[in-house]
Amino acid sequence: MAEKRPDISGRRLSSSDYAVNFGDIHPPLDAHEALVESDRCYFCHDAPCMQACPTSIDIPLFIRQIQTGHARSAAKTIFDQNIFGGMCARVCPTETLCEEACVRQEAEGKPVKIGLLQRYATDALMGDGVHPYERAAPTGKRVAVVGGGPAGLSCAHRLAMYGHEVTVFEARPKSGGLNEYGIAAYKSTNDFAQKEVDFILGIGGIKVLHGKALGAGLELSDLQKDHDAVFLGIGLQGVNALGAKDEDAAGVEDAVHYIAELRQASDLAGLPVGRRVVVIGGGMTAIDAAVQSKLLGAEDVTILYRRGPGQMKASAYEQHLAQTRGVKIKHWVMPKRVIVEDGKAVGLTCEYTREAAGTLSGTGESFDIPADMIFKAIGQSYVDVTGGRLELEAGRIRVDSLKRTSVAGIWAGGDCVAGGQDLTVASVDDGRRAAESINQYLRA
Repeated sequence: MAEKRPDISGRRLSSSDYAVNFGDIHPPLDAHEALVESDRCYFCHDAPCMQACPTSIDIPLFIRQIQTGHARSAAKTIFDQNIFGGMCARVCPTETLCEEACVRQEAEGKPVKIGLLQRYATDALMGDGVHPYERAAPTGKRVAVVGGGPAGLSCAHRLAMYGHEVTVFEARPKSGGLNEYGIAAYKSTNDFAQKEVDFILGIGGIKVLHGKALGAGLELSDLQKDHDAVFLGIGLQGVNALGAKDEDAAGVEDAVHYIAELRQASDLAGLPVGRRVVVIGGGMTAIDAAVQSKLLGAEDVTILYRRGPGQMKASAYEQHLAQTRGVKIKHWVMPKRVIVEDGKAVGLTCEYTREAAGTLSGTGESFDIPADMIFKAIGQSYVDVTGGRLELEAGRIRVDSLKRTSVAGIWAGGDCVAGGQDLTVASVDDGRRAAESINQYLRA
């Protein structure tokens, strides 16, 4: 937990302020709004929106189903491809995927609100409390899934649907992965992540064991002996270093850990935050850490990124969201040294950068920026917990198009594999694809 001191404290705002600040950022559509929005769809025969969806949801079909008053059928269309359709409707960067490809966007600059329509449909079906799928007859085959995040649970659900017995081994106290621990609280309200986990497990045939981490009492060789197949959805456990002097000083925090702490906090007012916060990074984690710091009561929040706005992993929409919440984004700068007084960070020395012929370098010109808290949000790295048994590629697990690893009987997906998009929706697709491959393997 972040250290408490006079400049890093909680309860900066009133209880009502916290409730408003962390309310649902995109309120759901009502029935009339969903009907009006669905009527905007052209139902294109080539469906560029569908081509842009990593899980290949039949978007024109589900929108047509909403338009004709069959929201629950629309949800089934979505869940057939993406069992995490509810969360993806809330957190998927639709502005750079399906909505960016929408013909309405091309023609008018205003796409059909595909994400909100997806939420409308999935919320309708999940609210019924009835699982839309039934298990096939038991096959007698047993599969181990390591990791209870989007990739692991997507794989587990599909395998259970085919009649296989699945055991999920999850290191943390709760399942859901980054959906539970790593997404901004205002994007997933009212404990939706756990409600979705319960919905997914509602198919039956899936046992979840918490406190089970690969490489910490749980060995890959043992899983292979006790199961007919193994799927690894273990994510990324390592945190990249800044490479700045004194980056381990008190007051320098890992943004991923802070966001997880925030998501699990029973009282947001008690979560310490600095008056002056600096976030280093250009992805979604940086945006989420910065915006939530501001919503917690930080007076001055600045994101520092080494390149330009077009090179940030966070979309233009997310950058705009941060800026409209009072966050400043300073481009073309990199940290050089944490300024420390009495063992605590009080600021950051940065250097301006420039890019020439694709190479980034410092200009030699530097400046200091004061900070009570400094968040590192420069990405995570894969930590090999398999004992070196699997081949790696670009520092992550190498898999083929069917998500098979270099070892027969072991599949992997999500952030831990090479070539991924580091998106919830992409992890879900990995899990589903792996499950299809595992099912064929078990039935051969």
